Formats: sequence, structure tokens, C-alpha cells
Amino acid sequence: MKNEERLYDVLGELLYAVAKADGVIQSEEKDALKKLFENHPSGTEIIWSFEYEESKETSIDELYNKVINFCHGYGPSPIYVEFIEGMKVIAESSDGVDANESKIINSFSKDLLERFQKESDRIMNNN
Repeated sequence: MKNEERLYDVLGELLYAVAKADGVIQSEEKDALKKLFENHPSGTEIIWSFEYEESKETSIDELYNKVINFCHGYGPSPIYVEFIEGMKVIAESSDGVDANESKIINSFSKDLLERFQKESDRIMNNN
């Protein structure tokens, strides 16, 4: 599996974590997921990954750490904008964004920005 394909699998995992953050996955969240990615080139993989994690009932913390570690290794990518937008759509789809969902969304953005800023600073200081 190519890294970009794996990145989209990870997106499905992350979206599952956001949907599950409030304790239960609502049908509105699953509907929003399917609608958001129905015409996406990797939509089938994203939805499959979400549903796979749902069937396993994977721990949110374990899954989040797995996702963020993969993204750190993958490096900077414009695809992360899709991650953040997708998380917001899923979280807002059922009764608005709750504190746990917001925490995951903000942590993801912050973790990646900090990591990639440090890399950028290191590269700039070496030149």
C-alpha cells in the first residue's frame, strides 16, 4: 500500500475517533461521513477504515496516537486540510461539536503544526 493510500486509511481512523469521542457514534455522523466522501477518489477506503475501527471498537486514545504517529512520519501534506475539514463536518453533524470532539480536532492541528514547525526550524537552521 502506498503511503498516500495509507494516509487516507488513517483519515478514516481519525474520523472514527472524532465520531466516537462523545461516547457513541450517531447515525447523523455516519451519514455525514458517507455524504462527504461519496465522490472522493479514496472515499471507499476512508469509509471502510472508519467502519473497520467501529467494528473493533478501538480505543480513541490508542487510535489517535496511531494516527498522529503515522502523520508525523509521513511529513507535511496538504491532505491534512481534508482531515481537519472532515473532522469538523463529522463533529458538527450531530448536536454540534462537544468538548471531547473539539479536543481531538484541536490536538490534531496543534500536534502537527508543532511537529512540522520544529522540522522547518531545524532545516532552516542547518542551511
